[in-house]
Amino acid sequence: MHDNSEAADDGPDASTASRVRRARLRDAPWWPASVLVFILAAAAGLFAWSYTYAMADPTPHQLPTAVVGSYQEERGRAFLAGLGKALNSSMRTQAYDSREAALEAVEEQRVFAVFEVRGGGRSVLLDVSSASGASVAELLEQAAPAVGRAVGVSVTVRDVNPLQDGDPRGLAIFYISLAAVIIGFVGAIQLSVHALALTPLERIAFTAAYALLGGFAIAAAVDWLLGALDLPFTESWLILALTMFASGMTFTMFNTLVGRWAMLPTWGVMVLLGNPSSGGAVSWPLLPSALGVIGRWLPPGASVNAQHTAVYFARHQHAFPFLVLTGWALASCAVFWTWRHRHPGGRERQPADDMAPDSGGA
Repeated sequence: MHDNSEAADDGPDASTASRVRRARLRDAPWWPASVLVFILAAAAGLFAWSYTYAMADPTPHQLPTAVVGSYQEERGRAFLAGLGKALNSSMRTQAYDSREAALEAVEEQRVFAVFEVRGGGRSVLLDVSSASGASVAELLEQAAPAVGRAVGVSVTVRDVNPLQDGDPRGLAIFYISLAAVIIGFVGAIQLSVHALALTPLERIAFTAAYALLGGFAIAAAVDWLLGALDLPFTESWLILALTMFASGMTFTMFNTLVGRWAMLPTWGVMVLLGNPSSGGAVSWPLLPSALGVIGRWLPPGASVNAQHTAVYFARHQHAFPFLVLTGWALASCAVFWTWRHRHPGGRERQPADDMAPDSGGA
């Protein structure tokens, strides 16, 4: 009986000691640093993986193109079949009644190139659009003449919508959108560190303020100072500002929901997933299929889409990217406002008794 009693007494003591050791471990100053070491290592690997997966070996998956003329002749069919084979059967052709209608489809960004088959299929005039996607245009410029030589068809390539001289690779729009996304949530992080006492409404207002000024600074630097892009300044400025605001409020939303770990989901959505799938560095048809679809629904992709259309296809701007950016901004603000009591910031309200003037004693 004595031994059993000692064993029973040892159990709770051992359990208590274990809980104390775990508490000391969690309270140790090096514990969060140790956790961050593993998180940062994993983030580095995921960052490299996501960008390499999306951009290192771009291959066509769905490449919409237009065809006009005598494409149903034997040589025309042979050329299109050979090109489809060279592009791993990813080319999707849509027939148009006239070249003008096909070029209008290019302007509306429904197709990336026009194949006009002439002379019973003996020659092809290929109209590419570098502004629609420099990587797609380059791919077609390389593949089409090679296929033409193989099947005995003369191929002439022409760029009907070239990139601006200051942006020969078509990457400037990606860079300015990337700047808006990164500075957008970094600004929100800095507000949470250096302006913790802001009320919820003040936090939203200051996020909007640095978004407006930051968007103006990005547009001015790229257009007025560098001359890399001739921007439709007001529209580009507002797209960048909306991107920065949506990005900043997304971090604020996650900061409300998960506290100090808010950087993890923000980085995942905006950088690991959003930027590689944005279509800025690699055109939509060359991205892995899933990324090409997801990217349109995330702020980086919506920003690139809206900015790209504003710069190169001004008469055919779409509402969808603006709806995506506005949706992220409004949803983030709504979540933040609804659960604002959980956000680590804000000014503590003094009790009514403390606010009353001192009567001189009782």
